[in-house]
Amino acid sequence: MVDVSGKDVTVRRAEARGRVLLSAGAVAALRDGTVPKGDALAVARIAGIQAVKRTPELVPLAHPVAVHAVEVDLEVVDAGVDLRAAVRTADRTGIEMEALTAVAVGALALVDMVKAVDRHARITDVRVTAKSGGRSGDWSEDGS
Repeated sequence: MVDVSGKDVTVRRAEARGRVLLSAGAVAALRDGTVPKGDALAVARIAGIQAVKRTPELVPLAHPVAVHAVEVDLEVVDAGVDLRAAVRTADRTGIEMEALTAVAVGALALVDMVKAVDRHARITDVRVTAKSGGRSGDWSEDGS
């Protein structure tokens, strides 16, 4: 584990995104609220939030950081579901891994919820899309 004790505590934010590709039938079930296991979007959202808090247990060299805010949003689109997580802290190290974990676990929970409707669900494009704070400064996928 990298020694971060000499770093300053700063406000840090990270955003990650991903997508679950689904069949038209699964998208229709999500839109109609007819997924057999229940409210798939709510379950995926809560799974993502829980995952943020457990990131250091799941990623061996991730530092435990104080999580001050988490947003996990899911949007049903024609191709499936787009996931976005934004996480904030005031700590000595970044929070990108927590944002990525939220998206990945939220996507896994969504696949679990819809697998009876779509056995070919596919998780794709999980990535950090923005970060701010810390020594390296601000960065975003779109260059802003």
